[in-house]
Amino acid sequence: MALAAIIRKSASNLAPLVSRIVRIGHRNYLSALSPPVNHHASFSHSRPHAVLQYYSTASDAKKQSSTEFLLRVIESEIKVAQETDDHDRVEEFPKEFPFKIDDNAGQQTVILTREYEGELVTVDVHMPDLVTGEGNEIDDDTDDIQKPTQSSIPLVVTVSKRSGNSLEFHCVAYPDEIAIDSLSVKNLETQEDQVAYEGPNFQDLDEKLRKAFHKYLEIRGIKPSTTNFLHEYMINKDSREFLGWLKNLKKFIEA
Repeated sequence: MALAAIIRKSASNLAPLVSRIVRIGHRNYLSALSPPVNHHASFSHSRPHAVLQYYSTASDAKKQSSTEFLLRVIESEIKVAQETDDHDRVEEFPKEFPFKIDDNAGQQTVILTREYEGELVTVDVHMPDLVTGEGNEIDDDTDDIQKPTQSSIPLVVTVSKRSGNSLEFHCVAYPDEIAIDSLSVKNLETQEDQVAYEGPNFQDLDEKLRKAFHKYLEIRGIKPSTTNFLHEYMINKDSREFLGWLKNLKKFIEA
């Protein structure tokens, strides 16, 4: 009985020591298999930097690829524009062309000026509304919509007196024809905060009055020989401005 008690006491004293030895041995075994690693430094610095660098490189490559593609398309458009006859065509002015032309590159309008018996005649010529014949058919569902059948150029003709008062005509010039859309009187005595009466619809005027106003403009230089020339002039200007726009666009993309 005394011997059994001694053995149980020795076993209970050795148990913690054996357990500790086992734990130390297991930890040393795992350490031998896997050397110590600074997990915080490895995850926070090395791997994210590599990932960001990869995505940055991929993004730069994609951006460069899209830019190069855009430049190729722009250069192709420039080549097509340069091969047309319009951008560098020199217009021959018609005989007795009465106006001085103020054509500034980059502007969408051309300004014509002349003096006539003490009056100043100014014409703002806008870009042409071209009709090529393609896609101008009227569908059955849009019979009530009027579509242009001829190319035209919008004009704003101002006839000013020395007093500063003026007549302003809004016109549309077609081949061999000039249509007056509206006519208004600009009076310097009219206060700015008052809305001036613009007059009736021009087509509602008496036919004789309409013809008289057409004659009024004709003797001041607004006639088919003038507007037909302006039509070709503005087509060429449109081509020049488009080519210049493409070149400026290319410079911006390349910068």
